[in-house]
Amino acid sequence: MGLPKTGFPAVRACIFDMDGLLINSEDIIGHSTNQLLEKYGRPPLTRSIQAQLMGVADSTNGDIFHNWAKLPISREQFARESSEGMRLRFPDCRPLPGAEDILSSLSRARNASYGDTIQLALASSSKTSGYELKTSGPESKRLMSFFGSDRRVLGDDPRVRQGRGKPAPDIYLLALQSLNSGITTGGRAILPSECLVFEDSIAGVEAGRRAGMRVVWVPHPDVAVEYQPMHKDILTGRSGRFTVGDDWQLGEIDDG
Repeated sequence: MGLPKTGFPAVRACIFDMDGLLINSEDIIGHSTNQLLEKYGRPPLTRSIQAQLMGVADSTNGDIFHNWAKLPISREQFARESSEGMRLRFPDCRPLPGAEDILSSLSRARNASYGDTIQLALASSSKTSGYELKTSGPESKRLMSFFGSDRRVLGDDPRVRQGRGKPAPDIYLLALQSLNSGITTGGRAILPSECLVFEDSIAGVEAGRRAGMRVVWVPHPDVAVEYQPMHKDILTGRSGRFTVGDDWQLGEIDDG
């Protein structure tokens, strides 16, 4: 057991995930998937399966979902029908309770050491087309206005190499790069250790920890219950669910 660390540097940037953290898209994805499962005579998603899918890009196209679902149609047909269902429902996405309050407060907050404004960025696995649908409603659009357009890194950003989405750290490091590119000449670059990540998924927590950042985990209630015995391991980034590399960045139990 490591002792809690003290003397963390003051936070200079906060980087947010989007799906299931700021907007209710994960619930909409779950509802849409269950409708398709019902159509083909399959049972609804279990809490365990849903917890494993959250935060992983294209998770319903992967083995975990399909080995469990045993659908009577091809993966390609399921992907087509699923994507059509999401396209119709994503415009109904709404901000989750408290999301606008925290972004509004942080947008006015100042760093404790230097007095400069806290910088905000978005690091989402959503692809551009999905992002635009999910944020097309007035409430979601207003929520995203807290992030400058050059401070939103999405899952299909060409700078994110194939296969390097969350839980790899690349998307968070790119978000930090976008913040640092806006710092005026002579300003001090923000370090990973000065960033605070907000995430709902286990994959996202690991991505933030692998990027060398501190992470606040805000799990979906179902995920929190499903992984109750592992909460401390998840906060260190050591859930054991992913093999990515960059493990040297991961934390120790109770490291603060």
